[in-house]
Amino acid sequence: MSIFIGGAWPYANGSLHLGHIAALLPGDVLARYYRLKREKVLYVSGSDCNGTPISIRANQEGVTIKEIADRFHKEFEECFAKLGFSYDLYTRTDGEFHHQIVQKIFLQLLENGYVYKKEIEQMYCEYDQQFLPDRYVEGICPNCFRPSRGDQCDNCSTILDPLDLIDPKCKICGNEPIVKSTEHFYFALSQFQKEIQSYVNNAKTERKWRENALNLSERYLHEGLIDRAASRDLPNGVSIPVEGYENKKVYVWIEAVSGYYSASKEWASLHGKNDEQFWNEYTKSYYVHGKDNIPFHTIIWPSILLGINNNALPTHIISNEYLTLEKKKLSTSKNWAVWVPYILERYDPDSIRYFLTINAPENRDTDFSWREFIFSHNSELLGAYGNFVNRTLKFIEKSYAGTISTGSINRDLLKKVENLYVIIGDLIEDGHFKKAIEEVFEFIRFANKYFDMEQPWKQLNEDKDSCDNTLVTSVFIISNLAQLLEPFLPFSSTTVKEMLNLDDFNWNIIRRKSYSLKFVKPLFERLDIKLIEEELNYLNSQVHIDIHPS
Repeated sequence: MSIFIGGAWPYANGSLHLGHIAALLPGDVLARYYRLKREKVLYVSGSDCNGTPISIRANQEGVTIKEIADRFHKEFEECFAKLGFSYDLYTRTDGEFHHQIVQKIFLQLLENGYVYKKEIEQMYCEYDQQFLPDRYVEGICPNCFRPSRGDQCDNCSTILDPLDLIDPKCKICGNEPIVKSTEHFYFALSQFQKEIQSYVNNAKTERKWRENALNLSERYLHEGLIDRAASRDLPNGVSIPVEGYENKKVYVWIEAVSGYYSASKEWASLHGKNDEQFWNEYTKSYYVHGKDNIPFHTIIWPSILLGINNNALPTHIISNEYLTLEKKKLSTSKNWAVWVPYILERYDPDSIRYFLTINAPENRDTDFSWREFIFSHNSELLGAYGNFVNRTLKFIEKSYAGTISTGSINRDLLKKVENLYVIIGDLIEDGHFKKAIEEVFEFIRFANKYFDMEQPWKQLNEDKDSCDNTLVTSVFIISNLAQLLEPFLPFSSTTVKEMLNLDDFNWNIIRRKSYSLKFVKPLFERLDIKLIEEELNYLNSQVHIDIHPS
C-alpha cells in the first residue's frame, strides 16, 4: 500500500508556536507508524515562503523577502528535526522546482478550461500606489462582524474577498483603499460543485474525515461553490506563465496546496524515484492541518486535482481544532504564545510530543497550561512509563547481572500486548491519536500494578522461578511498549531499544527468550514544580499590545 502524508506548510514569517505543532504532529505519528508496518510512505511539507505575510514582515524590518524566508525556513527545519519530525522532504515554496510544477498545473487548468480571464474590481491604495493583496486589507467580517483579514476570517473561517469587508483599511498605511478595475485569472470552482458534493458525501459515509472538516465542507457546498481569483498582484510568488501577465502571481491558495504535488515531484527527482504510486486513486492519503485550512484541503485542492485529471483526492482529513494557552486564544501579535525554539531549549521533545498528543485538539479546542504540562510529564512520562522501565531494568542489572535468559512470559499479558497492537494500529490509522496513546498508558499503569503485585524483590529469595517469570514478562512488556510508542515518543523509544539491544522495530510483537542490557539510564528526569510559576511569569512578562489582530 502507498501512503501519502501531507503536512500543512507554515508561513515563513515568524517562529513556530505550539499551536502549529499541535496541528502538524499527527502527520509524523502516521508516517512513523506506517514505516514500522513497512508500507511505502511519502511524508512531505515545507515552508510557505511566498505570499503576503512574508512581505509584510520584510517591510516591517526593512529587509528583503528572501532574508525573512531564509531565516525562518532554517529555524523551521531545526525545530522540526529537534522534535523528531521525520519528513521525507521538507522543502520551500520559493524554490525553482516548486515554481515550475505550479506553473505546469496552472497551464493544465487553463488548457482544460478551468481557468479564465476576468475584469474585476480590486482594492487599491492611493497613498502606497499599489493594488493590495488580500492580507494587506483588514476590516470587519460581514458574516460574524469580528475583525478580519481580507482573505479569510479567523473567527468564523469564512473565505472572503477584500471587497466583502466592512470598513476596509490598508494594512500598510491605515488609510481606506479605493476600488479600481484590473484584469485577473479566475479558477472555475463552481464547475466542480456536483463532483465535490459527491466526494464529500462519500467521505461522510466512510468516516475518514474529522467532523469539523465535514461540517465546514458541507456549509460551503450548501452556500454554493463560486469561482475564485487564481492570480493576484503580489510582490513575491509564482509568476503567471502566460505572456503579458508575468508580473502577476498565482494566487497563494492555488499555489500553496499545489506544494504537496510539487514536493512529491521534487522528492522523486532528488532520489531518482517514481512518485506516481502516491498520486493515483488507490493511494491512501492523509492531509494534516488546522481547522482554518479545511476548505483548501477538502474543496479547493480536490477541485484542482480533478481539473488536471488526477484522481488522487485526499482520503483522510486530519484537521485539528485550536490550541489555547492558559485558557486564552493564542495571539502572535500580542506575543501570547509558547514559541517552539524556546520550549525546545528547556524541555524534552518527547514531553512536548506526549502533551500535545494526550491533550490534542482533535474534536474541540484544548488548552496548553504550564501546570498541566509539568504535572503530566512528572506523573505519566516519569511516574508511570519511566518508573516501570527503570525499576525493571535496574532490578535486572542488580540481581541478574544485566541478563535475563530464563522464565516464561505471562500468557494473559502476552495476549494483552498482542491485542494492543491491533487496537493502537486501528486508532492511528483512523486518526484517533489521543485515544491511542491513552490506551498505551492505561496498559502501562496495569503493568506497574502487575510488578507491584508480583513483588520480585521478595520472589528473588522465596521463589526464583516466579521471579524469573515476572522479570522476563516485564522486560517483554517494555520492549513492546517502546515499539508501540515509537510513533509518539521516538526519542525514549530509541533509548529503550538501545538499552535492550533490540533489533529494528517492525510493528510485530517482540518476543525474545533472553535479554542482555547494554546499559540502564532513566528515560525522563523529574521537572521541578517551581518551573510552573517561572514559566507563567516569563509568559506574562513577554506580552505586548499590538493594533493588528493575530
